[in-house]
Amino acid sequence: QGCVDHPIVLTEAVCNPLYSRQMMSELLFECYQVPKVSYGVDSLYSFYHNRRQSWPCSGLVISSGYQCTHVLPVLEGRLDAKNCKRINLGGCQAAVYLQRLLQLKYPGHFAAITLSRMEEILHEHSYIAEDYIEELQKWRSPEYYENNMHKMQLPFSNKLLGSTLTSEEKQERRQQQLRRLQELNARRREEKLQLDQERLDRLLYVQELLEDGQMDQFHKALVELNMDSAEELQSYINKLSLSVEQTKQKILQAEVNIEVDVVDSKPETPDLDPLGSEQSLEDVESINEFEPLFAEEQPEVEKPVAAVQPVFNLAEYHQLFLGTERIRAPEIVFQPSLIGEDQAGIAETMQYVLERYPKEQQAILVQNVFLTGGNAMYPGLKARVQKELLEMRPFQSSFQVHLASSPVLDAWYGARDWAVEYMTREEGWITRKDYEEKGGEYLKEHCASNVYVPIRLPKQAPRTTEALAPSRALTSSTGNPCEQA
Repeated sequence: QGCVDHPIVLTEAVCNPLYSRQMMSELLFECYQVPKVSYGVDSLYSFYHNRRQSWPCSGLVISSGYQCTHVLPVLEGRLDAKNCKRINLGGCQAAVYLQRLLQLKYPGHFAAITLSRMEEILHEHSYIAEDYIEELQKWRSPEYYENNMHKMQLPFSNKLLGSTLTSEEKQERRQQQLRRLQELNARRREEKLQLDQERLDRLLYVQELLEDGQMDQFHKALVELNMDSAEELQSYINKLSLSVEQTKQKILQAEVNIEVDVVDSKPETPDLDPLGSEQSLEDVESINEFEPLFAEEQPEVEKPVAAVQPVFNLAEYHQLFLGTERIRAPEIVFQPSLIGEDQAGIAETMQYVLERYPKEQQAILVQNVFLTGGNAMYPGLKARVQKELLEMRPFQSSFQVHLASSPVLDAWYGARDWAVEYMTREEGWITRKDYEEKGGEYLKEHCASNVYVPIRLPKQAPRTTEALAPSRALTSSTGNPCEQA
């Protein structure tokens, strides 16, 4: 009946603005009539779900998702919102970067390299290098490249490789294609003849100016034609006349051949433009089929016709070879400068967050560095974070890095576990009474929630009698204009 009669557990962003929470609470309570609602952070729900008895209640949560990456310090089971940091890089930016790399590498497959395919490559073929520079040096070896290079097959059409036509149908098809090529040749010869004839008429007109003695107009016409002398003009006239006569002979010979339906010579393929708009790809790739038609002896129809063999393997042409792209795309979360972003990576941000605490609390936080989010599924992420911590932590200090059991789904599992455990408690739940009394931005904190910061309205300064005295005097002095006069 347009209402939800059970409690709602909802995830929200880290340090979610009060206005956003107010709009969501208003929708849930006013529109759907929910009895109570609880807000939490998805990465903290994942931390709550994976927390074991041996783990400390404090830790450093690194959550890297589709749009951004968060570094969240958790002290004694609660989020320290003042020192959490966000990096505006995630899986979306990595997919766009990989798409740009492969489109530059394979410009012929520009349209086929889509974002969805790039996300598939990221999920199935990419990994994070423990040492990025050292890994790039390995890829310089041809043997390492051959052993670690992955291939991805793009979809393609393979119509020419298989045909179900009979020999008679193929013969008739070739005859039709031959007639089309002959008509195309004839049309282009006529166009060439017309252009040559117009050019020849222009040159003959200039020659007549010389014969009539109009030297000024003759020299002016020579300059327009980019010629130097009358001998050069005569040479061009002779060449064009010969070309026009040869073209006329070819047209007459072609007309005779079409009338008697006899082909005595091969078609003039040099006159054809293989990339012309009037000629289809099927015509170009089937020119080799016409070899039997132009032989001196017509082959018998009963003989089997050989299948069309492509010039190259279409399947291999539509393959993507993935080399260093496998590590370059996910590396942006550690080196945002690869895509021109002036932000700090995960390692620098993690070190910045740790340095905001005293050494004792730093040692507590690094004992439980927790990795969650979709980007935590990259192979090698845990080893890379361990290497970065080893470089930034003091000599002989200890740390522990844990990976979520299911980085993508643990947020839902953690919210489910929390809802089952706290269903009968009041902690963390906002009731309709709380909403009506304290507003939509109100939040009840719990182990996986944000920190509630109420709206603080600035207090107006009280108006004192001293401040009111000058205004009263001014009022009395300006109140009666007759007295002032």
